[in-house]
Amino acid sequence: MKRRQVFLTESIYKELASHYHGVEAFWSQTHLDSDSTEEESFLKAQSILSASVRGLILEYTAGTDIHALNPLLENVITKYETFQKTLAIYEGVQNISPLAIGDWLDQYEECVQIMSICILLDRDDLLARFVTLIDNAGYAGKDALYEDLLTKVLPSRTDVDTWYHLIYSKLLYAIYAETPQESSGLVDKYCKEWYPAFTQAPWHDTHLVEEDGGYFGYWSFEAGAIAYLYDIDDSHISHMVYPKDLVEYARKIRESDKTERTLKVYAGDNCTRSGFWYTPAKSNSKRFFNQGEFMPEFKDSCWGATIWYWSGERE
Repeated sequence: MKRRQVFLTESIYKELASHYHGVEAFWSQTHLDSDSTEEESFLKAQSILSASVRGLILEYTAGTDIHALNPLLENVITKYETFQKTLAIYEGVQNISPLAIGDWLDQYEECVQIMSICILLDRDDLLARFVTLIDNAGYAGKDALYEDLLTKVLPSRTDVDTWYHLIYSKLLYAIYAETPQESSGLVDKYCKEWYPAFTQAPWHDTHLVEEDGGYFGYWSFEAGAIAYLYDIDDSHISHMVYPKDLVEYARKIRESDKTERTLKVYAGDNCTRSGFWYTPAKSNSKRFFNQGEFMPEFKDSCWGATIWYWSGERE
């Protein structure tokens, strides 16, 4: 394990990864006491979504190769869509948002974290799917950071000069600072103030609990996304919450062929391109396949169907 934050131990990682990956299978076989079937579906979907989000961030914290985060992110977006549908039925509100970003700081942070991971992995397709859930609830054009993250990626966004939560002010000021040095300094200050601002978040200080703390990583992905989108120098930023290698990854692939990087092949089909492929259905699965070669299946995997993803490496 090549951990990206010092608080994560091998034992904590193994315990949490096993738990998060098993939540969906558990609820598929377990009844949850509730007042109605609609409430049960909503609560199960909420639990599964939380596990998938935390599982994605845990893998990044643990040092998983960045390209291998793609299928985990796809799974997260699907779980948001499922949760929104069950929530809408339970609450009787068709376009309800899966995250109350205007009311709760930790839910807003989760929103911009997911948006930023999509941006830094260059997954505009997943970003559009996720943002649709939030936009449809009436949040489009209401928050400056939300729109500034989207305006360089998705078409027809709105220029906004107000925002929901003051903690994000320095990050917003960094976009419009008069000098590159000022922009860089503001991002650095934002990262230093980020963790103390979330004392009420359920994940805050979980690294201090020796057992069952649930620590999965502390990351200001939005700081990285803003630095990437607005070409802000981050060479001197060393704070642990700043995802520097993810930003470097995004910069390296900015001009590369997007189609190549999102190729996938289902087990049982033939390999479509010679090179290295990987699957979340099996750990350490990255291997070389020749074009036309049969793609194997790993049965009884907690991830379900075996899907192979192109790593972008030919040799």
